[in-house]
Amino acid sequence: MSTNHRPRSLADALIREFDRGLRTVAAANVAARPNPAGPAPESVTEAAARRHAAGLMRVNHAGEIAAQALYHGQALTARDRKVRAKLLDAARDETDHLAWCEARVRELDSHTSLLAPVWYVGAFAIGAVTGLAGDRTSLGFVAETERQVVEHLESHMHELPEDDERSRRIVGQMQDDEARHGSDATKAGGRELPRPVRELMRRAARIMTRTAYYV
Repeated sequence: MSTNHRPRSLADALIREFDRGLRTVAAANVAARPNPAGPAPESVTEAAARRHAAGLMRVNHAGEIAAQALYHGQALTARDRKVRAKLLDAARDETDHLAWCEARVRELDSHTSLLAPVWYVGAFAIGAVTGLAGDRTSLGFVAETERQVVEHLESHMHELPEDDERSRRIVGQMQDDEARHGSDATKAGGRELPRPVRELMRRAARIMTRTAYYV
């Protein structure tokens, strides 16, 4: 048998995932779609407002790091090829979100979360374990995660400076994408998670968002 067609081993898969994680955390992510901010002019000039907007967009960027990791972890342990493909397609949308949020944070003269590797590793582990629980549970985890993310983004729409049109356009597009991911996961057979699990997810998300706002 040609070595070009040998089955992929666990080591191959782990090396691939390490590469994905490194590129997500350390490399400049490039969006496949145009930035929703488009030609909207920069309108946030007051220093405190810029710091607050940057903090919120840094939180969103950290959330997208975690989302990438969750999808990659779940895809690694998914049993059905179609489910794996859906997870990786959703991860590609999250790459767009990463690029848009990073660009906006830089425009506001700030930085992305210094704890990005921590968010990625932790979320990847959760995703991999969730995938081992079965595809329906994994899809249910996606649906619940995206439901909570949409709520989180809605809160940011209220918190962002009123005149920050560039950030608002980005967050609005992210909301639409995340809602679609959640709906797709439910339609694909996602199982509703127990209430204690949903609450634990909310608490974990609060810890990450409160930390990433500052660090």
